[in-house]
Amino acid sequence: MNSDISTSRLKQFPPLMWIMLFGSFITRGSFYMVWPFLAVILYKKFALSATEVGSVLSLAAVISVFVSFVGSTLSDKLGRKPMMYATGVLYIVSFSLLAIADTILMFTIVITICSIATSLWRPLASALIGDIIVDKTTRELAMQSLYFAVNVGCAVGPMLGVWLGLTGEQSSFFITVYAFAFLLVLLTWGFKHHDKIQSKVNIDNAQIAPSPETPETKTGFKQTFSVLVQDKLLQCLILANILCFFIYGQMDSSLVQYLTRAGANNLLELISSMIFTNALVIITCQFLLLKLMASRPILVRIRFGLVLLIISQIWFAFNPLTFFAGWLGAVVIMSLAEAILFPTMSVHVDRIAPTNLRGAYFGATAFYDLGYAFAPIGGGLLLDMYGGRTLFLVCSAIAVVVFLLYLIMDKLKRPTFITEQLATEQTAKTA
Repeated sequence: MNSDISTSRLKQFPPLMWIMLFGSFITRGSFYMVWPFLAVILYKKFALSATEVGSVLSLAAVISVFVSFVGSTLSDKLGRKPMMYATGVLYIVSFSLLAIADTILMFTIVITICSIATSLWRPLASALIGDIIVDKTTRELAMQSLYFAVNVGCAVGPMLGVWLGLTGEQSSFFITVYAFAFLLVLLTWGFKHHDKIQSKVNIDNAQIAPSPETPETKTGFKQTFSVLVQDKLLQCLILANILCFFIYGQMDSSLVQYLTRAGANNLLELISSMIFTNALVIITCQFLLLKLMASRPILVRIRFGLVLLIISQIWFAFNPLTFFAGWLGAVVIMSLAEAILFPTMSVHVDRIAPTNLRGAYFGATAFYDLGYAFAPIGGGLLLDMYGGRTLFLVCSAIAVVVFLLYLIMDKLKRPTFITEQLATEQTAKTA
């Protein structure tokens, strides 16, 4: 992918895509000002153990997974626009309540609502990109760009929070509320503009995608669920990525708790530095890695990323508690893996999903969050019982299992009607 081609493809992004990129930047930036410190807030406010904090976060994540799957599947039938508006309102309400919660029960309920909103938004955004951009290569660049924008926000958010003195302050959740309110205003204009353009486009022009508000084929939930049950490749993909997300979930919960309870020096500075380093590596290396690995098949890219992930977990396991730079070094390796894995996972799902089931397939990726769901409680139990070294050695072993699953994934057979439909869609696009 040379720079001329990239610039040319960037110009193919519709205005709605640019709104999604800007919206992802401002919302994730505000989100990461305080969300990674939620475990610290719960620990300091209520003196909860690692297992208790993990239980609160895990309960919220498990519930959000199933709500997200149903919601994303419904978007194939109801349209992306109403579902995205509803999710945005849910964000605003939940983060407003999170800023004023003062009991463990209220925190548990509100964190659950926040997790539902987060789990709904990601697959809806990915499915929307598939709706508004037809060309496969341009769509891959769009998904890479969305992930890039998210990480720019992740890099700016924590450091800006520290500079403003907001990091760890519960009231700063209101910033996320304002960011999402602004994004909904932008989306209102973006959808109207997109629909206006679509109304002027000749329906015979195969290069223009259908409106995101009117999916091509209405698909019932039972039919969708039946398709997902039959697709063995998708099932293997979900299992592998649940395990992968379990590993990455430790950085947001168990790693923070380990450093907090172990009394690491300059704790807030260390946590903020790790988050900043994570995002900075992705920002600076994502497109370089994409260019270097562009000629490699998707599954080969993912396997390479998993090797880096294994190395990072072993590094975490043996890094001395007081070695500040060592923690950042492990984060660098883990972030390089993330820069390869996460956007490529989205591209992989887009490649295997039939057009009329795109929302359902991206909705099924919500099950990845089961890994995030069990990461706090699983990591908390390992921390309480065996300590940090055992936790990260277990994570390295899990990463090896994920690698083996990706070795067999391309050998799994899929239902005939899905492969035939994908072949027909590919023929129509190249005709």
